[in-house]
Amino acid sequence: MALPGYSFPVPPPDSIKSEEPADLESPLRRGYFTNYSRAEVLAWYEKQFDYSPLLNIKLPTLLLNYPPEYAQTIIRDQTGSTYLQEFTHPFRESLYINGFETPESNLQLLFYVDEKFWYQKIIIRQVPSNVFIREGIFIVSMVMVVILYNGFEKLIRRKKNE
Repeated sequence: MALPGYSFPVPPPDSIKSEEPADLESPLRRGYFTNYSRAEVLAWYEKQFDYSPLLNIKLPTLLLNYPPEYAQTIIRDQTGSTYLQEFTHPFRESLYINGFETPESNLQLLFYVDEKFWYQKIIIRQVPSNVFIREGIFIVSMVMVVILYNGFEKLIRRKKNE
């Protein structure tokens, strides 16, 4: 719980950073153009997010899937989306990955940036958490577990005595 947060993950190889104004508004949200597939993008960011270099261990990571329509709320208003997924460490930070893929049936919609065509645009949003809030929530959760355990134990004893 008290491990320091992650730095912003590096983009996939052979991708370029988007210079669109909407992608430069926040240091916690960045856009990239890439020719990686959805599975390759997710594998790339999972490899960076589920490993703690400080402890040299793999941390428990959840992968959550959201409808693409949620991208306008979670990532940014007016964001196009084909998929939206979140890597999260319970009680810690999250990493949202929004991908906007070009349909294979319409190759005229490929992204043309820096004199090259790109298959998709990904937007990465990091949501860090404060260590003090994490610790506070964890302590409150553990106190509630102890209270519930004691309550159930008293209830079971009372049922046995009846």
